[in-house]
Amino acid sequence: MSTLSGSASNGLGPASSRTPRSLLERLRADDAAAWDRLVRLYAPLVLHWCRRDGLQDEDAADVFQEVFQAVAAHVADFRRERPGDTFRGWLRTITRNKVRDHFRRRARQPAGEGGTDALRRLARLPAPPPVEEAGATSPPEERGLFAAALGLIRLEFAPRTWQAFWATAVEGRPTKDVAAELGMTQGAVRVAKSRVLHRLRQELGDREE
Repeated sequence: MSTLSGSASNGLGPASSRTPRSLLERLRADDAAAWDRLVRLYAPLVLHWCRRDGLQDEDAADVFQEVFQAVAAHVADFRRERPGDTFRGWLRTITRNKVRDHFRRRARQPAGEGGTDALRRLARLPAPPPVEEAGATSPPEERGLFAAALGLIRLEFAPRTWQAFWATAVEGRPTKDVAAELGMTQGAVRVAKSRVLHRLRQELGDREE
């Protein structure tokens, strides 16, 4: 991976003296700060998934704990076997499996109506949705995740690099217009956008290099 530094002439000025390690690298090294960061980023999304799959708040809190315990136990084994595999998709699968386990336990409890209701809920669990790139087409709950991650990495970039990324990737403005406004070449604007998106995927655990 390239560093976040660049020459003053292309508008990408130096932002960091060190290439950041990916979230997965830090998690696998048992970095306490990385685990705190993981929970900060993904807790709202995991809780959203739990509630959407039919859990009440108290049950969702229990399943939430089980999900992150499973992540801690198996993060070293996570691999991207296909081009579309992401950490986010893997986490969604873990959450869905833990919700299913919860409803199965409920169904085995000696309460006829409750068990039947739990089985009905289990049958209605939706399949995990496809995971999309950051952008306006992403589900609202994932846009919150992207916003949180962007807030964590923003200070790693020079102001003009960030402005170029934001104008093109978030506001959807033409590269030509942004380049003229910021006094950059169109190539430099595209590089700025690519660098921030690359770092965003790192922060979300979707990239390791």
